[in-house]
Parts: sequence; structure tokens; C-alpha cells
Amino acid sequence: MISHVQLLEAILRMVAAVLVGCIVGLDRNLHGKPTGVKTLGLVALGSCLVTMAGMSFELHGFSDSSDAGRAIQGVITGIGFLGAGVILQDRATGRISGLTTAASIWVTAALGIVCGIGAWQIAGIATALLLLLLSVGGSIERALHRRWLRKSPEEQAAVMRHDE
Repeated sequence: MISHVQLLEAILRMVAAVLVGCIVGLDRNLHGKPTGVKTLGLVALGSCLVTMAGMSFELHGFSDSSDAGRAIQGVITGIGFLGAGVILQDRATGRISGLTTAASIWVTAALGIVCGIGAWQIAGIATALLLLLLSVGGSIERALHRRWLRKSPEEQAAVMRHDE
């Protein structure tokens, strides 16, 4: 039986993971991407749960610290398959889409793992960095295309639509 303090800590970890996933999912949803609040909230929660499960045996004296490492490896391996499901290639043009969404799925899983181990400051900072990258990354890419690649606004728009 776990103590009330351990239960409250587990609830805090799970709520934090879900909130982090939902924040990232909201951004993806607002940008019309195939993943959204529910999907990435679930990814983060699942990552948190797997990590806590690996750690909980250690807390009760049944395991060693390598269990959490194996749980994390399993999450990262499994999440790759989910991310691969949103990556599409248009055979006619050769363009690939869904890479940013796949990457956001993978990073959201990592954020869930970080919440699962209770690294709150790291989770907060990483979430801020992720959201910053998702919001201004496209603008930076367009500016770089204009400056160094001398692409027209139409060419830039076509590239940006297909990269996300």
C-alpha cells in the first residue's frame, strides 16, 4: 500500500504530464495537425505511467534502478511507431509531411517521462522551449529561406506546408 504522500506525488506527476501533453497538443490542434490535445495528453500520461511503474518497484524494495531505464527505453521505442504513423509522403511530388507532428509526439513522450521522474523544472523549461520552437520556428525558417535561399513567398509557403 502506498502512503498518502506517495499517492499525492503520483497524482501530481500524472496531472503535470497530462497538462504538458495537452499544451503541446493544443498548439498542434490550432495549427490543423493530425495530433491534438487528447493524443498528446495521452502520450505524456502513458510515458509518465510507464516511468512511475518502473520506479515504483524500487520504492517498495522489489527492484533496482535499471527498471526505470528499461521502461524509458520501451516508451521511446514504442512512441516511434506512433510518430511514424503521421509521416506521409506524396508520391507525385516527393514531398514529406508530418515530420514536425511526429517530432512533437516524440518530445511529448519525453516530457511525460520527465514528469514521471518528477523533474518539474526541467519539464517546465522543456515545455516552454518546445512551444517557443513550434510558434517561431516557421517564421525563422521563412526568414532564412528569404535571406539565404532567395525563395519567393510562394515557394516558402509551399515548403512550410509540407514540412509540418
